[in-house]
Amino acid sequence: MRIIEITPEYRKTVDAFIKEEWAGPMIVSKGIARDTSILPGFAAVDDDNNLCGVVTYRFEGDECEITTLNSLMEKQGIGTDLINAVINIAKENHCRRLWLITTNDNTHAIRFYQRFGFTLREVYINALEKSRKLKPSIPLIGMDNIPLQHEFEFEITRP
Repeated sequence: MRIIEITPEYRKTVDAFIKEEWAGPMIVSKGIARDTSILPGFAAVDDDNNLCGVVTYRFEGDECEITTLNSLMEKQGIGTDLINAVINIAKENHCRRLWLITTNDNTHAIRFYQRFGFTLREVYINALEKSRKLKPSIPLIGMDNIPLQHEFEFEITRP
């Protein structure tokens, strides 16, 4: 497994993946829509160059936001390696904060982020009501049949 920057030759594959996983390329968090097809990122690929995971990110001032993160295989270190790639780029850009948003139904990710070292910074109650106005395809029920309602913001300061 290796981590590579999303290059033009991988962009179509990544965009198709994000469309499948996120109904992308538009994603919404904190009431703001973002087009992932223009964001930088990293891909995890196997020895045959098959896509195994993707992370996209964006900079705003001295902060870096992980906008999407997906791994096709759990417990293989893919998510960890992708986050570490973003941490390295955030350090190179002198970011004081790395952060991300996940939803209340994503209990697997919530556990993962905390084990990784992210701290829960804020919970946005009923944030998905506003997000659905921008992206009506966001479902009402999420993973494990949990009502999809809130956003959790996690951060690492001085990554």
